[in-house]
Amino acid sequence: MNTTHTILTGDRPTGPLHLGHYVGSLRQRVSLQHQYRQFILIADLQGLTDNGSNPQKVSANILEVMADYLAAGIDPTKTMICLQSALPALAELSALYMNIVTVARVARNPTVKNEIAQKGFSRALPVGFMAYPISQAADITAFQADRIPVGDDQLPMIEQTNEIVHKMNNLTGAPVLRHCQALLSPVSRLPGIDGSAKMSKSLGNTLLLSASEQDIHRAVSAMYTDPDHLRVSDPGRVEGNVVFTYLDACHPDPHKVAQMKAHYQQGGLGDRACKDELENCLQTLLAPIRARRAQFAGESDALLALLKQGSEAARDITQQTLDAVKRGLGLPVLW
Repeated sequence: MNTTHTILTGDRPTGPLHLGHYVGSLRQRVSLQHQYRQFILIADLQGLTDNGSNPQKVSANILEVMADYLAAGIDPTKTMICLQSALPALAELSALYMNIVTVARVARNPTVKNEIAQKGFSRALPVGFMAYPISQAADITAFQADRIPVGDDQLPMIEQTNEIVHKMNNLTGAPVLRHCQALLSPVSRLPGIDGSAKMSKSLGNTLLLSASEQDIHRAVSAMYTDPDHLRVSDPGRVEGNVVFTYLDACHPDPHKVAQMKAHYQQGGLGDRACKDELENCLQTLLAPIRARRAQFAGESDALLALLKQGSEAARDITQQTLDAVKRGLGLPVLW
């Protein structure tokens, strides 16, 4: 294993993981764990930034997400899985970073601006949500992670993290924190099964990793194609066609997908045939994940033990970073 680079990824436990998570990052994490030192953070505190009045939604999904990780192929002997709220150094680093980041800088972050608009917060915007880019920076730097698998919509977060690293290293006079760079997935985001926006738990347009055969069939059958492709013989458009977007993201044979696209564009390939190909692909992809998840879902004590084990190890690692930052700032480290 190459220990030169350290990977950090994570998810908010606000619901079970879906196909968008898998193709956007989770599939990449399964591969990266065999090459690099990797940490995965279940970000329950970040999940509370827009669920503060409903904490049960977050707490109830922590082990659900843990089961999804294992079912998708994350190996806890190769990847350290930990819980954000179990690592007090993260909150303290966030508090330190808040003193070197202005409100105006956070407000300019396009990812934050888009999410605030999407969630319709207006003046009811929670302080925690506004500041979550700073919390993310604390997560990344606490683990000294330098490679972050993200979608392109998260690039502003990486930029802001590196600004904080630069400022803090200047203040301490030493490179106590590492700069990081994004690892973009070939599929940065997956549209929802309704064809609008991206696949999102909050929008209810997801296909869960635990989806049944019937769930997959219904989702594919309802997918948006080309509304002008009225007859099989008509030329069709693949741009904006959700079925082909999913085929690009999930099909194991890109050459076959390219042939289907050419056939569809010239006419002679029907929507039903395209959907049948996609359904077969998704059934094959999700069946083993669903089966493994069913086994893990009934083992809450074992899941909790694995999460505790990873969190205990991560606590020491993150505390070391916090102590280095505090010493660099001239703050006492009492224990």
